[in-house]
Amino acid sequence: MNKTVSYKYFDIITGFFVAVVIISNIASSAKIVDMGFSIFGMRLAFDGGTLLFPLAYVMGDVITEVYGFKAARRVIWTGFSALALSALALFVLRILPPEATWEMETGSAAFNAVLGGMSAGGIVLASLSAYLVGKITNAKLLSKIKTWMKGRLFWVRAIISSLFGELFDSMIFIFVASLTGIFPWEIFWSLVLTNYFLKCSIEVLVLPLTYAAVRFLKQKEGVDVYG
Repeated sequence: MNKTVSYKYFDIITGFFVAVVIISNIASSAKIVDMGFSIFGMRLAFDGGTLLFPLAYVMGDVITEVYGFKAARRVIWTGFSALALSALALFVLRILPPEATWEMETGSAAFNAVLGGMSAGGIVLASLSAYLVGKITNAKLLSKIKTWMKGRLFWVRAIISSLFGELFDSMIFIFVASLTGIFPWEIFWSLVLTNYFLKCSIEVLVLPLTYAAVRFLKQKEGVDVYG
């Protein structure tokens, strides 16, 4: 993306991307959801961030398709810088001495139970390592296939790149989060399979909106970057 050109919607999309990354990581640390059924004896569950995190991939696809891979890479690093700052703020808050009334009514144990992953860095480490691999893979693959296919069939390119990107993302995220004690190893495969399925399903479901967003931005911004 040409840095000398000012785009009307790029900063807005970047802002929403950063919000999605931070909120989904807090949600991942806060709760694991039981889906209520099993497959082949394996109880299915997913972390709370799975509901929102796929939107980061959707916005990444839109940015890559419209503004190009270099712009997408800038947005990814912006999101992770904001995520690192959030983790640092929660870490400092965690080690500061609690006020007596708050400690009795809420308590450090509750804070650590809900935000421990973010404040201790486990979720952040998992997200950084997973997303840097998954999202860069997704964006780079989408950009390459766009050149090969000469800009045709965006929906095919988006699905193919997301299938690979989300696979790397889910595997690495759950592995590192389990390694750092955020998630129990007993539900490792349940989380991996459920997260991957839900993320890909959400991206497919919102694909018509993604397609509309790409068309809108290309028309309004007057740009369609290859590579």
